[in-house]
Amino acid sequence: MTRQDTERARAAAYRAAYDEQMRDRGFAPDTPGTERVGPVLRSTLPAHGGLIFYRDLGGLDGAELDAFIATQRDHFAARGLPVEWKYHGHDLPADLPDRLAAAGFVPDEPETVVIGEAAEIAGPPGDAPLPEGVRLRDVTERADFDRIGELAATVWADDRSWLAPAMEEWVAGRDGDACTVTVAESLAGEVVSAAWVRFHQGTEFASLWGGSTLPNWRGKGVYRALVAHRAALAAARGFRYVQVDALESSRPVLNRLGLVGAATTVPYVWQPPADTGSNSAGADGVDGN
Repeated sequence: MTRQDTERARAAAYRAAYDEQMRDRGFAPDTPGTERVGPVLRSTLPAHGGLIFYRDLGGLDGAELDAFIATQRDHFAARGLPVEWKYHGHDLPADLPDRLAAAGFVPDEPETVVIGEAAEIAGPPGDAPLPEGVRLRDVTERADFDRIGELAATVWADDRSWLAPAMEEWVAGRDGDACTVTVAESLAGEVVSAAWVRFHQGTEFASLWGGSTLPNWRGKGVYRALVAHRAALAAARGFRYVQVDALESSRPVLNRLGLVGAATTVPYVWQPPADTGSNSAGADGVDGN
C-alpha cells in the first residue's frame, strides 16, 4: 500500500468514526432546546438561532425533501430566528445544496473537518514551545472570558458580546459536555490568543474551537502550542480523537500538525428578512489564527 493509499484509508476511517459518533448528536444528549424531527436534530441557541444536525436524511428526496427543508426553515422563521443547516460534502442526495438554496439558504465559507489522534497531536511535553514572554493558562473566571471576547472582537472586527456569557455556560457544563478554555497571555497580561476544547461525552472525540490570535503574535508558535495543549487535555481524559471544523486559513497549519482532512462542510444559513446581522447562526466554531 502506498503512502497515499494509507492516508486515504486513515481519512476514511476518521470520517466513519465522525459520522457515527458526532453527526447525529449535535450538542450533548438532552441539551435544552434540542429536539429530534424526523432524521434531524433541531437545536435553538439562545441569542443565536437554530442549528440542524443529522447523520443522514433517511432517504428523503425530491418534493418530500423540499417540503421537509421548508418546514425547518419556517419553524425558525416563525420565531424570527436565523438557522444554519450543517451540510457535509458526502451528504445525499447529491443535489441537496441546490435544494437548500431554493429554500433561501445561503452557503457560508466552506470548512474542512480535520481529525487527528489526540496523543499524537499533543506530542511529547515541550514539543510545541511558546515564544519567550508568553504563557498558557486555563481560565474559569468571567473577567478572563470578557478579555477573550474583547480579543475576538478585535481580531474579527465584529460584535462578540455573546462570547463571555456563552463561555460561562460551556465551562459550567450546562449542556452536558465539559469544556476547558485556555488563554495565551504575555507577561504584561495581554491576551494574545485564546481557544477552547469541548469533551463530547459518550464519544471518542474532543473538538477544538477558537484560536483567534492578535496579528503581531501570529507565526510565532502560539497557535501550535494551543493545539498541542488542548490535545494533551483530551488525551489525559481518555479521548482518542481531536477534531476541528477548519477554515482554509487554518487547515494547512492543522494538516502540518498531523490532523487529516476527513470531510468537507458548508454552513447553509437562512436569515429572517429583517435580520441584517451576522450570517452565522452558531457560536464561533472555527479553530484558526
